[in-house]
Amino acid sequence: MKIAISTEDKNGLDSLVSHHFGRCPCYVFVDVDDQKVQTVEGINNPFAQQHQPGMVPEFIHNHGVDVMLSGGMGRRAISFFDQYGIQVATGADGTVRTALENYFSGQLSGAEPCRESVEHHEHGHH
Repeated sequence: MKIAISTEDKNGLDSLVSHHFGRCPCYVFVDVDDQKVQTVEGINNPFAQQHQPGMVPEFIHNHGVDVMLSGGMGRRAISFFDQYGIQVATGADGTVRTALENYFSGQLSGAEPCRESVEHHEHGHH
């Protein structure tokens, strides 16, 4: 299973989870087998400054991701992930390590669109 986490930096499992999916500076990709971390890779978000709706979910999909963890995400991004068959969980915080532990223990599941201004997210900011 491959899990992507939106992050503020590329410090592996110690990276801080970003609270905004589309505009985060980086993503950490974690390959997991039986809940054990196999590999960890940090990648800069090529769309952090500007992107059209759907570009970031496609980028994540193209990396073979099964699960996307983030602090927050807009409704349209969640919809794109659904179309790709990628499970989304929002509400992640702390480090990547903490987010993974919370996901595997069932404390982090499901996706709720950000409570921020809906207009903000519906105009390409995800």
